[in-house]
Amino acid sequence: MAFELFSRVALREDFPKHKLQQGDIATIVDHHPVQDGEDGYSLEVFNGIGETIAVLVVSESQIEPLMKNEVLHIRILDEAV
Repeated sequence: MAFELFSRVALREDFPKHKLQQGDIATIVDHHPVQDGEDGYSLEVFNGIGETIAVLVVSESQIEPLMKNEVLHIRILDEAV
């Protein structure tokens, strides 16, 4: 397993169905090992105040670890409040 459970990762691509963009942060909540292929992970994505806004399953190549030299950024997910 390349990523530890409950670690935070960044998305490497957009997920329009969930209104998520490359660089958005998610938390790994489950690991889906594959014998002859690429492992998968279940991710939970939170808004700025900690509410769950999406749960999705991705392949390992669709996420990347967070780095020390990166800074988090806020963006508006939906104009309707």
